[in-house]
Amino acid sequence: MRIGYGFDSHEFKAGVPLKIGGVAIAHDSGLAGHSDGDVLLHAITDALLGAVAAGDIGGYFPPSDPKWKGADSVVFIEEAVRQIERAGYTVGNIDCTLIMMRPKIGPHAASIQRRVAELLKVSPAQVGVKAKTPEGLGTEQTAIAHAVVLLIAKREEGERTLMVAEAMPQQVVDAEVEKVLETVTEPAPKPATPVKPDEV
Repeated sequence: MRIGYGFDSHEFKAGVPLKIGGVAIAHDSGLAGHSDGDVLLHAITDALLGAVAAGDIGGYFPPSDPKWKGADSVVFIEEAVRQIERAGYTVGNIDCTLIMMRPKIGPHAASIQRRVAELLKVSPAQVGVKAKTPEGLGTEQTAIAHAVVLLIAKREEGERTLMVAEAMPQQVVDAEVEKVLETVTEPAPKPATPVKPDEV
């Protein structure tokens, strides 16, 4: 197993679309950045890359490169996922915390959770999305994201599946086997051998 941690922050800026976790959110300002400023996807990208010691987001998508001006941060996540798969890992689960004064994330949390799960090729149940206000931090005009990811080696994932199967009660296994057997069509009977006239 591998654990990765990612952090990012962006300042709010008027006249910029707001995207968080790959989800467009209606708001009077968005997040300034060289790309689309998606603070959550940036933190997740660094968490994934860090977990397999593959550098950081700036190494792959430097802000000095005009190619990435206004880029969709989904591209960053896709590259990070390729890196962890190349290293032989898959996402076990991820936990994220957003810190911002506004907008309220609660109404959008489920959509963000589903989108992040889709990008990471996992189920929403493997993605945690939480939000806090920056009380006492003096960061009311900033969005901050923290992400922690657990990666599982693909062979470990197979072993875990086997362990779950072995832990199932025998009666449950027997019932599933019976269902499978019921769907199997019995072989057609062999045609009768014709009787020769001289054998009658």
